[in-house]
Amino acid sequence: MGILDKLKQEFIDIIEWTDFSSDTMVWRFPRYQNEIKYGAKLTVRESQVAVFVNEGQIADVYLPGMYTLNTQNMPILTTIKGWKYGFNSPFKAEVYFVNTKNFTDQKWGTKNPIMLRDKEFGPLRLRAHGNYAYRVNDAAKFIKEIAGTDGHFTIDEITNQLRNLIVTRFSDALGESDIPILDLAANYDELSQFIKARINPDFLEYGLEVTKLLVENISLPEEVEAALDKRSSMGILGNLHQYTQFQAANAMEAAAKNPGGDASAGVGMGMGFAMANQMGQMLNNPQSHQPGQQPQSNVPPPIPGVISVFVAIDGQQTGPYKMDVILEMIKKGDISRETLVWKKGMEEWLPAIEVPGINGMFDETPPPIPGN
Repeated sequence: MGILDKLKQEFIDIIEWTDFSSDTMVWRFPRYQNEIKYGAKLTVRESQVAVFVNEGQIADVYLPGMYTLNTQNMPILTTIKGWKYGFNSPFKAEVYFVNTKNFTDQKWGTKNPIMLRDKEFGPLRLRAHGNYAYRVNDAAKFIKEIAGTDGHFTIDEITNQLRNLIVTRFSDALGESDIPILDLAANYDELSQFIKARINPDFLEYGLEVTKLLVENISLPEEVEAALDKRSSMGILGNLHQYTQFQAANAMEAAAKNPGGDASAGVGMGMGFAMANQMGQMLNNPQSHQPGQQPQSNVPPPIPGVISVFVAIDGQQTGPYKMDVILEMIKKGDISRETLVWKKGMEEWLPAIEVPGINGMFDETPPPIPGN
């Protein structure tokens, strides 16, 4: 510093900081050899705090306002220096202005996917991002823990550390929230408040406070989102029978409006007849393609009242047999009381003598003649 600069500083008796930047958190007031004159004027503007540091020790902290520096309003520094009866000569002290405004629109996001177990879909990988705002709520602690002796401390010097804190607490909070994946979008506000409460204690250790935290988006891998889209499409289609009818009607209308010339006339006519035949079958049998039902067959169902029975002979399933055939087989001795049989409605194979409707047939058959 030249002689002119030194002389200029000697005449400066106003200590203030006008911040023209948007990212400065701490700024040290420049003064030749850190000398401050007795009676100097200190101006602390709104969203600022002035911190006096003497020989590496934080002394007085000034909130917004205008001060005349003397022993009355410098209680800590006066005690340290032992000025019992005031002072008239310059004293040495560093003055740090700390910006206490909200630093808004700070971005956070997951660098790597978060592994999470969902009750409905199982293990999933999630990504998330959002923004947050914070401010300095304890200037002395912030200088002591973070800024140190840095004469121009900006938000870029602490952004990575704060972002890592948020992502770590977000991952833990998301796992503990136990919110289903498909319900996360409806709970962004609640999740944001929950995470803000979880991370504030970490910020307070640095003299900072989170004033706002927002979760903007939580996304799944592209292949999982594609599978969910297909699942949603099936739900929107609903009744496949009605949807097929609608598609067939549109195709027939389009073919009628655009025959396509002689070359495609035959093809278009064939497709038209095929679609008409298919549509006619669906209209005559609207229940044949309802979701959850089996298509009806051209084979008629069994005649009501006719019971068919399967019989296990030599370890092999035979039948089904009608009840009159079962009676003949009992008379011939092909079916004994211990022969396993099964008919509709039974949970398992049982000996014939235990099956209602069959056990009575053994009473109609005389036992073997003694001695034969």
